[in-house]
Amino acid sequence: MSLTLDLSGQLAVVTGGTRGVGAGIARAFLRAGAEVVICARRPPERPVAAAGRSARFHPLDLREPDAVRAFFDRLAATHGRLDCLVNNAGGTPYRLLGQTGADRHARVVALNLLAPLTASLAAYEVMRQQPAGGSVLMIGSVSGTRPSPGTAAYGAAKAGLEHLARSMAVEWAPRVRVNTLVLGMVRTELSALHYGDEAGIAAVGATVPAGRLAEPAEIGDACVFLASDRAAYVTGASLLVHGGGERPAFLDAATVNQPTFNDPTANDPTANDPTANHPTANHPTANHPTVNHSTAFREAAAETPSIADPEAPKEN
Repeated sequence: MSLTLDLSGQLAVVTGGTRGVGAGIARAFLRAGAEVVICARRPPERPVAAAGRSARFHPLDLREPDAVRAFFDRLAATHGRLDCLVNNAGGTPYRLLGQTGADRHARVVALNLLAPLTASLAAYEVMRQQPAGGSVLMIGSVSGTRPSPGTAAYGAAKAGLEHLARSMAVEWAPRVRVNTLVLGMVRTELSALHYGDEAGIAAVGATVPAGRLAEPAEIGDACVFLASDRAAYVTGASLLVHGGGERPAFLDAATVNQPTFNDPTANDPTANDPTANHPTANHPTANHPTVNHSTAFREAAAETPSIADPEAPKEN
């Protein structure tokens, strides 16, 4: 039995949908048959298209509440419906807490927490009046689930976003469903800024249990599922889309119990016998695919922040 997710006739809004993860999400909705509107401060360099159709772009600064409310009012008047809002826009420059004042960190929180709140409230006013209600998706981050040095305000905002979604899900049930996707590292056109050349990207990908970074299309497919009727009973949930997360750093720091994953000799009873001439016996780094994982992941921890402008956060 095949699983078909058909969103034909539905309208989805993807904030920050002009590039990266947001563009991948927009394309997934287009492939599923939905009409898609993307919004950001600047237009995409090229149309965001899939399945022979293109998303429509509207300029919008999500940090301007009056402009956000007007945008959703126009959508309701023009399309007569709104089925899904994906709060994807967000990001942060790398900045240690003590390197700048609270006002700079507050701008990061405003973009990553308050802007999704503003957009969700405006979308809710449209969705609550529809017989079929609607769905709100928050694009969260593993940065909100663990320490996030260098992007602490971003991590705090993403943690708040996940909690906000759970509260919205309770308050707005059963008419509007609200869920969060907790993302790990995603390969986008900006990956080189965070991880370096192809060798760097591959090395960072090797620190993930899945062995690679996610593709934007995979994030989009998860969003389409949560927006579809197949997820009709899913609300207030957090879907981890992180390829297995992070391997605990202490495992790689230890000088014992260092199996070589996917190695048929990993369970060899002589593996820990230093006299058995075993190539990985008691050697914490030999052929180990995740050695130095904690260092590599820490240096590349923020999965989608923009660092093009060191003074102001940018949408994804």
